[in-house]
Amino acid sequence: MSGCIRCIPESELRLLGGDPAEVPEDLLGHFMREVVDHWDADQYPLLWRRLMPRALRAWGPGGHSTDPALELGHLARHGAGLQGWPTPERSAVEQAFRALLAIALTDGRPVGEITDLMEGIAHATGGLEPWLSHIAGLSGPQADAGLLRLALCWATELLWEELGFAWWDDGDTQTIADWLPTQRSRIAVFAARHPRCKTAKDALIAIDRLHAGDHSPWFYPYGLDQPLGLAP
Repeated sequence: MSGCIRCIPESELRLLGGDPAEVPEDLLGHFMREVVDHWDADQYPLLWRRLMPRALRAWGPGGHSTDPALELGHLARHGAGLQGWPTPERSAVEQAFRALLAIALTDGRPVGEITDLMEGIAHATGGLEPWLSHIAGLSGPQADAGLLRLALCWATELLWEELGFAWWDDGDTQTIADWLPTQRSRIAVFAARHPRCKTAKDALIAIDRLHAGDHSPWFYPYGLDQPLGLAP
């Protein structure tokens, strides 16, 4: 295994080139976060393919990933080129991504962790559309609750013209803006079933404001999970 020896010693390069199970967690994380051009272009995709089971565990519950949007983005076309991997491997990885998103949407984690994972997976695979369709197809009360929290987060940031991607320069937030209204009826059903849920009410307000081309009704900035309140 070759790479930038200014950033990683030869002893660690040898570890990366050996048994994937023997790669320490901190070294795995360093590899996943290190910039693409610090690695041999021919070896980089192969190394990701060998370490992918470990990486998927790092992005899952109880994993040690610190920035999934950055790490997953290294699988994109200008990195490890996931879309060019052998079909069985690529399909297995994408199936794992679907499972990761399902867990993230339903386990009650902070919404920012869901958006980071969504950005990284979309970047790695070249588009948001299939992943938005995937989470929209998840059912059950936990999925409903996770989806409306996500919808409120995105819609509010769109109203403030602040929605963007941290590591995905080619990502188009208009895809999210177009998707949000398609989820309004589902959120409305949830709001009717849970009339005291402020998140559902606010999500409907935000989506309706977006659809009308109106401004945000909330003061800026807002709290970690909910807007501070309606503006006059």
